[in-house]
Amino acid sequence: SSIMAASPATSEGKKKPSLLTSIALGGASCVFTVNFTHPIELVKTRMQVSGDGLVSVVSSTLKNEGVTGFWKGIAFAWGREGSYASIKLGAYAPVRDALGAGKDAPFYLKFLAGAITGGVGSIVGNPFDVMKTLAQANKGKAVPLGTLVGNMYHDQGIAGFYRGLGANIGRACVLNATKMGVYDISKGQVADATGWDRKDPRTVFMSSVMSGFCMTITVSPWDMIRTKLMNQPTDAKLYDGFVDCLVKTVQEGGVLSLWRGFIPIWARFAPTATIQLLTIETLYSTFGYAQI
Repeated sequence: SSIMAASPATSEGKKKPSLLTSIALGGASCVFTVNFTHPIELVKTRMQVSGDGLVSVVSSTLKNEGVTGFWKGIAFAWGREGSYASIKLGAYAPVRDALGAGKDAPFYLKFLAGAITGGVGSIVGNPFDVMKTLAQANKGKAVPLGTLVGNMYHDQGIAGFYRGLGANIGRACVLNATKMGVYDISKGQVADATGWDRKDPRTVFMSSVMSGFCMTITVSPWDMIRTKLMNQPTDAKLYDGFVDCLVKTVQEGGVLSLWRGFIPIWARFAPTATIQLLTIETLYSTFGYAQI
């Protein structure tokens, strides 16, 4: 059956959603989730850009910008979740099924499905990612949305919105392959070990926590390089690309500096993965579709 069309019913008698339906449900899950996790990401971005510690970043943000400062760039985050994240989360199940990566399929097929949807999503969402990173890293007075976009276009043209694209695609492929692959495999493992159903919220919760932890280990270095590339001033170029940024980062802070911000990244990934996956599973179920 076509990937775009709703698939035939599963053994539970529930049909599988079409690709577009699944992406729409994925987008709804992601836009809902980001409202809770945005402040954690703002702290993570500032730690990566400044090199400051967790307590220092939180206290200075609170003191200088107030509580609302933690939601700087939220409009770009909604755009990013509605584009990139909706594809990487929502398209996973239809793409996995199109690849024939069913319940007992080898793990690399599930990782491949995650990498494909993550990579495609990141190309669509890159401009939102760039603007969100700049808005979050800006510690001064909040710059209006239009001004930020206008400055970028004036200084760098359309290409400016695609800075860091290579690192972003790499990050998205690694992130989504780990996230959805580990989640899918963990569901089977947890269900076998506990006797719970794959649809049981406890199975979903435990699998998404495991997924969040594994994502943090594999994605942190990509996340660091992506943030540095995207946070270059609109009127200057500090790095010649992914490899140059990677080499300079390691020269400045050593290999372990690639995992700087590990705690806030995990603090963001764990609840993000958990809320997103619980929400999309609930939406699938509510609309009578088979779950992941």
